[in-house]
Amino acid sequence: MELIFGLIILIFSIIIHEVSHGVAANWLGDPTARLEGRLTLNPVSHIDPFGSLILPAILALTHSPVLFGWAKPVPYNPYNLRGGKWGEAFVAFAGPGVNLLIALLFGLLIRFGVDLFPPSFIQLASIVVLYNITLALFNLIPIPPIDGSKVLAALLPYHLSRMFIDFGERMAGFGLMGLFIFLLLFSTVFFPIFSAIVYWIFSLITGATL
Repeated sequence: MELIFGLIILIFSIIIHEVSHGVAANWLGDPTARLEGRLTLNPVSHIDPFGSLILPAILALTHSPVLFGWAKPVPYNPYNLRGGKWGEAFVAFAGPGVNLLIALLFGLLIRFGVDLFPPSFIQLASIVVLYNITLALFNLIPIPPIDGSKVLAALLPYHLSRMFIDFGERMAGFGLMGLFIFLLLFSTVFFPIFSAIVYWIFSLITGATL
């Protein structure tokens, strides 16, 4: 049951992440996601069969140290956005930002409600916090095409930003092979550092340890 609830929490956390991109884009003047019916929490509109269901299930069943997944990206047209490069950066940050807000909300419920709620709720809330911190930090990694790369591109001086964007376009040419190479490196080389940061933030918010 814990595995099933964990997968459900992960799927909805990913969906909320994607919807947040669309809401931010719509707020900044691009209605693409809204017109395509993507500003909804209905999983049918967002689930990618492999990235949202098959891959997370395989990782969970094999007790992988990395639980990863994705939904169908919410479309937006950057040329419709107000604010130029800052508009696109805001749309990119909206997904991880909402994941952090969810983690903060449930983390404070754990910190101040541990004597008010049953242990089963605290356990589920802990999963919500852990998964949303993980999603937020992973998506803020500044490697194209992850959200963090768009945030970094907006922060860099123009000439460095153009070089970084060109690098991202070349990376995109590797497609799924590039993604799997990155995930392999991440899970074997960088995961200990990444997980230590996730657990530190978890403890900072909840006042508890995993």
